[in-house]
Amino acid sequence: MRHWRFTGILLTALVMAACVTINVYFPAAQAQQAADRIIRDVYGTPKGKAPPPAESAPAKPAPAPKASPQGRLERPVWVAGLEWLVTPAQAAPNLSVNTPTVRRLEASMKQLHARLVPYFRSGIVGLTADGRIQIRDLNAVPLEKRHFVRRLVSEQNHARDALYHEIARVNGHPDWEPKIRAIFARRWIDNAPAGWWYQDKSGKWRRK
Repeated sequence: MRHWRFTGILLTALVMAACVTINVYFPAAQAQQAADRIIRDVYGTPKGKAPPPAESAPAKPAPAPKASPQGRLERPVWVAGLEWLVTPAQAAPNLSVNTPTVRRLEASMKQLHARLVPYFRSGIVGLTADGRIQIRDLNAVPLEKRHFVRRLVSEQNHARDALYHEIARVNGHPDWEPKIRAIFARRWIDNAPAGWWYQDKSGKWRRK
């Protein structure tokens, strides 16, 4: 009976070893660095002026495994065998943002932003919580310029949406797009000059 039980455990372990799953983690730190570089270029932030760091909760240390009264870790021998046979593969890929499409979108956003700066400063246009921009007060825009401002905002939003999509696509993870958008949304606001308007998570407008 013991022989058959051991054989069954060994076969199970071998099957599990043949089915190694690769866990690919979203490189949040790299995404933030890429966002800061692109945003500083679009904003025209002077070199050497570091953006404010994003707030992050300190990581909680993993609990230490319990030890037996003899000072040895309480872990069955067969568990150690499985860990030896089945080693989870983990990958933290490098985030690629240096593509012709990304560079083209970055250049387009920079040109549009230069035209939008007066409207950011006056509070007519503000930064939204979803990584886009929005007209706050169209009545403050002269009638003959309203179409122009609407077009600038629309083109800038189109370029931003395309940027988030392209970064996720070129890295082979379309499912990363919401995370990339969220990081860019936060960094657009954090890197913005004082006095600009932005939306908080509840959608309420605030001034930096």
